[in-house]
Amino acid sequence: MSVVKSIEVVLPKDAVYLAGSNIDGQVVLTLNSTLVDPVVKVELVGRGYVEWNEEIGETRDYSRDVICNNKADYVHKTKTFPIKDNWLRAGSHTFDFHFNLPPRLPSTFNSKIGHVSYFVQALCMGREHILAKKRLYLLVQGISEFRQRNLTQNPILVEVEKKVSYSCCSQGWVRLQVQMGKNTFVPGENVTFTTEILNNTGKYIKTVVFALYAHVQYEGFTPNAERRQRADSSELLRQVANARIPAFNSTTVVSAFTLPLVLSVSNCSQENEIMQTSYELVVTIHLPWSLSTVKARLPIIITSRREDQDSCPQVVESPNEDQLV
Repeated sequence: MSVVKSIEVVLPKDAVYLAGSNIDGQVVLTLNSTLVDPVVKVELVGRGYVEWNEEIGETRDYSRDVICNNKADYVHKTKTFPIKDNWLRAGSHTFDFHFNLPPRLPSTFNSKIGHVSYFVQALCMGREHILAKKRLYLLVQGISEFRQRNLTQNPILVEVEKKVSYSCCSQGWVRLQVQMGKNTFVPGENVTFTTEILNNTGKYIKTVVFALYAHVQYEGFTPNAERRQRADSSELLRQVANARIPAFNSTTVVSAFTLPLVLSVSNCSQENEIMQTSYELVVTIHLPWSLSTVKARLPIIITSRREDQDSCPQVVESPNEDQLV
């Protein structure tokens, strides 16, 4: 039977930590028997990594795939707990710890190409052996270094008009207008916008699709230290509205959605040298009878300041846990 029964990291449940904030928790170690000369410590680790395959030499007679990657270390702090008389009796022992996150950190992020992750890890060691280890992942929200108060008051209006053909010889046009009171938001905030659709065709328009996209620009290096970039996009949120617009008619749709509580801050390369993120709201009208679509694209800026986050709810799903004993 192992001398260590369990080791746990205790933190506030479902918490989102802002860059620069404090992390206060406990390590609870439970022993089956007495442990002599133990080392009990806790670590705070934050790091990022990106990797993808890229073809080189495609314009020549030969080509080959190379791995492009990059990594960054954001924080690594360790606290070793003092043990009185260098031994612990059987039973439970509680150790309090406190960490301060650095003020310049990227947000927690995960995709098929890269990730930024943070975790608190507790370890109990005997004589040069790890007896128990527990890792608890954290959700960290980055903070913008620059202020964008003027941008938050700027309304945005995008209008797109497209001529379409249908039923062999018929022609018409569809106008799409999307308006927002502002285009700068913080994680967890509600986004409200108004869509006006003018259907100047003899056909029926059934639905309108609203989607929020994150566009990420990754930076990596080949084995020969050549800099490479890779762009990738992902859909964060999606809504479908039943517009039901008759021929030669118009309608107005008011939509709203809530942003995730943890988002990468828009294009802050100072905080994260391995990737940059931008956001875009795309409103799409599908016209199957003309084999075409009408799209309006609105840039969305995600910023984050401590005073902004204080007014947003901080309730999320439980973070993942890994335990190795």
